[in-house]
Amino acid sequence: MIDLHTYLGLSATGFILGVIGVVTRRNAIIVFMSIELMLNSVNLTLVAFSSFLGDATGQILVFFVMTVAAAEAAVGLAIIIALFRNKQTVNIDEINILKW
Repeated sequence: MIDLHTYLGLSATGFILGVIGVVTRRNAIIVFMSIELMLNSVNLTLVAFSSFLGDATGQILVFFVMTVAAAEAAVGLAIIIALFRNKQTVNIDEINILKW
């Protein structure tokens, strides 16, 4: 059986990779995927602690986080597609549509 430290280490690694992706990349789609990776790492942590403690509260909370992530994916992709149609790029540095 896999212990709690392994799950937490995997979750921390995924979260750190997501943070690095958000900070270093300038492509909106890759930033978006990095945010999703961070959300999934948090979900893994919640499920690991829920299983370790023998309580279903963490697993129920994961369903709420997954619902928010699905809504965020739909809205985020719609915004990225709209920006691409207007500016012909998904590079964050070149998109200055919200600046004065």
